Amino acid sequence: MYSKDPKENELIAEKIQALADKYEASGQSLVSYLEGLLHADYLTYWNYSRIDTLLTLQTPRTAIPDEMIFIIYHQITELYFKAIIWEMEQVVSDNALSDETFLTKLGRVTRYLKHLVHSFDVMVDGMAPEQFLKFRMSLLPASGFQSAQYRQIEIFSTDLINLVEHEQRPRFNEQTSVAEMYGSIYWKRGATEMSTGKKTLTLTQFEEKYSDLLVNLAQRCKNNNLYAIFRNRFQDSPQKDSIKSELRNLDALLNIDWCLSHYKSAVRYLARAEKSVEATGGTNWQQYLPPRFQRIIFYPELWSDDEKEEWGKSWVVANVGYRLIK
Repeated sequence: MYSKDPKENELIAEKIQALADKYEASGQSLVSYLEGLLHADYLTYWNYSRIDTLLTLQTPRTAIPDEMIFIIYHQITELYFKAIIWEMEQVVSDNALSDETFLTKLGRVTRYLKHLVHSFDVMVDGMAPEQFLKFRMSLLPASGFQSAQYRQIEIFSTDLINLVEHEQRPRFNEQTSVAEMYGSIYWKRGATEMSTGKKTLTLTQFEEKYSDLLVNLAQRCKNNNLYAIFRNRFQDSPQKDSIKSELRNLDALLNIDWCLSHYKSAVRYLARAEKSVEATGGTNWQQYLPPRFQRIIFYPELWSDDEKEEWGKSWVVANVGYRLIK
C-alpha cells in the first residue's frame, strides 16, 4: 500500500508499470533506476538553470561601471537569438510541418524579436555616454557585427539571394553556387575600413571562425528556409493570410526595427557634431545600419513597391529625425 486513498494507489501502480515498461524496452531495470532515485538530491532552481555559473560569465575588461550593463545586455541578446534559432531549426527540420505549427513557430520568433527591439532602450539610455566612450576602446576590435547567431537567423529566414548586396544581385541566377553568393553577402560591406575600403580585422576574424559554418547552413537552407517553406507548402493554406502577416512582422522587426534601434544607439554614442566616432570594429555604421542603404528584405513578394521604396523611412523620421536620412 502506497497511500490510504485507493484511487491514488491505483494511479501509482499504473505509473510504476509504465516506468517498468519504459525501462524494460531499453534493456534496463526499473529497480536500478528507483535505487538511483533514492540517492539523488532534489532539483533546485539554481542548479537546473546553472545560475551560479551564469553569473560568473560577465567579465569586464575595465573598472568602468557601465561596461557590466553592456556585457549583460549582449549576453541576453544572444540568448534570445538562440531561442529564435531553436524555433527556426524545428521548422526547417519538420517534413510533416502543419500550417498551424508553422504559424505558431513564426509567432514565437516575432515575439522574441519584439522583446529584443524593445530592450534596446538599455543600450540607448542605459549607459552614460562618457563611460561608454571610455570602455569601448578596450573592446577593439570586437563588435556586435561578429554575432554568428544573427547571421544564422538571416540565413534561416530567406533565400540567400535576398542577403546579397542589392547592386550585385543581377549577376546571380539559380545556377550560382551558394559559396559565390555568400562572397557578396551584404554585411561584408559594413565591415570595411571607412578610409581604405579594406576588410577590417573584425571581418577577418569572423570569416576565419564562422564562414564554413554559415556556408554549410546556407547550402542546407537553399530550398528549405522560412520563405521557401511558405512558397512551396503554404501559399494555398487556409492560414496563409496569418502566415503572411507573421512573415511581414519578422521582416520588419529584424530588417527595420532592430537595425534602426541599433542605429539610434550608435547615433547617441558615436555621432558627434564635429566628427562621427568609428565603431569598435571599424565598421561603417553610418552606411551599414540604415535599412534604406542595405535594402535587405526577406520576403519581397509580401510588400508593395511603395513599401519597399520607403523601407524604414517612417521609423527613422519618428524615432531619430529627418535630418539623418536626407
